[in-house]
Parts: sequence; C-alpha cells; structure tokens
Amino acid sequence: MKYRIHHKTEYRYAEPVHHSVHELRLTPQSGPLQQVEAWQVRVPGTLHETVDAFGNLVQTFSLSRPTTRMAIEASGIVEVRSGSAIFNDAPLAGQYRVSPLYFASGTPLTQAPPDMVAFAAPYLAGGVTPAALQSLVEAIADRVQYVSNTTDVGTTAAEAFALGMGVCQDQAQVMVACCRAFGIPARYVSGYFHAVDAPNLASHAWADICLDTAQHTWTSLDVTHACPTDERHVRLAVGRDYQSAAPIRGVRQGGGAESMEVSIRIDVTDAG
Repeated sequence: MKYRIHHKTEYRYAEPVHHSVHELRLTPQSGPLQQVEAWQVRVPGTLHETVDAFGNLVQTFSLSRPTTRMAIEASGIVEVRSGSAIFNDAPLAGQYRVSPLYFASGTPLTQAPPDMVAFAAPYLAGGVTPAALQSLVEAIADRVQYVSNTTDVGTTAAEAFALGMGVCQDQAQVMVACCRAFGIPARYVSGYFHAVDAPNLASHAWADICLDTAQHTWTSLDVTHACPTDERHVRLAVGRDYQSAAPIRGVRQGGGAESMEVSIRIDVTDAG
C-alpha cells in the first residue's frame, strides 16, 4: 500500500520564545517493511542531519529570534510492503547499529514491577515465540484498555499497567517492559497508522520484539489492535522507549504557556 502523508505540528506561546533547540525524528527510513519514495521536512530554521545508533535519521534546528508561533511540517510518499511482520533488520555494510541486546534492559519508562512480571510470566517464561507474543499482546490490550487523554508522555509502563488504561504509547511500553523483564530485546516504535474511521490513531506506536539476536530477526506487534503490523503501519523511528523515538523534542527559553495543535493526513495514493 502506498500512502501520501502530511504531518503538521504548530506551537503557540503566550509570550515570546527567545531561544529554542529542536530534535526531530520525523523522517521514515526505507527498510524491510517499507520504501520511502519522497520525503521532506520544513522548519523555520536550518536543519542539520545525523543518524543515531538505532538507525533513525535525526534532524536538529535552533531558533534565536523571538517568536510566539512555530510550525514544523513533514510530508512525503511511503510504500508499505505486504507480507509477514517477521523481518531481518541487520545493518547494511558500512552501517553502525547497536546490538539487539541493547534493547534487553529497562529504562525509567519501561521498568516492570513484580505484578507486571507475574502477568507476563505465563506467556514468556518458556521462551519467545510468535504465538506466545501474540497471546501476550492480546492480554495487554485487554489489561490496559485504550482510552484517549488518560496519560501523558511522562507516564511509565508501570503506571499505565496499574491504571488499566492508556493510549498506544502506554500499551507499547507495557509490551516492551514485559519482554525486557524476561531478557527479551524489545524496541518502541513510533509511526503512522492508516485508518479512515480512527483519525486519532494517525500518530501511532507499537513494539518490535527480537526473535533471534544473532540473526537480527524481529517481529513487529501492535498492541492497540492486538495484531502484527501490516500494510496500515508506516514506521518513523525506533528507540528504547518513547523518549528516544519521539517525533519532536525540544527545549526553550521563555514562551510562558504553550499550546500545540497536530494535524496528520494519510491518503492512499498510486502517484509516484
């Protein structure tokens, strides 16, 4: 499936921002599950690019002039390949990428408390298999119900698990935390999801679980929809948790109260 995507984030500040620095992971990369045909990012500054240790394209820019309004836009065309959500993600020749084992330890957002470990044990104590992971996904989707506006970007997996509700970010981080509690490498994935009847899920998150660390074999699972990822999923970035895969992060001086408006449009297209 081929998509034309437009993503705009607009910030408004009650007072002028005098200086700000922004870090973006808004550019999808071609890989075993998708092909990026065209992509551009527009910001009110000069973009500087690098590739992080997870393979994400990271762009940064800064603003030193006073402003009370700022927009960041990303758009392009991505074709998602059909087929299995089990894939090989070994780095290409000349590329550096951290070992899958780097994703086996917890972070402040993905620590699993004893009750979460006990919850995951029937599915993972015997080892990692696609069938066991799918059963765990279904159990988490039932245990942590999707409810909009119940958590924020600082909510931990443990907090969402105790609350019994959250958004896709929380469900993905609970899945990651469960797997890491049993020494299974797991990545947080940010991206887009195409669903005409659920526009609030256009910005989405799910999890990659490593099936074979030596061969770099992963499977990609969407807890919100209790299924492996498919042609509806466009990958943006991977990380150890939300913080290292967030589409936009930044710091600023001044500005006072902040409001943010996000609009994402995803259309099926045959155009190149």
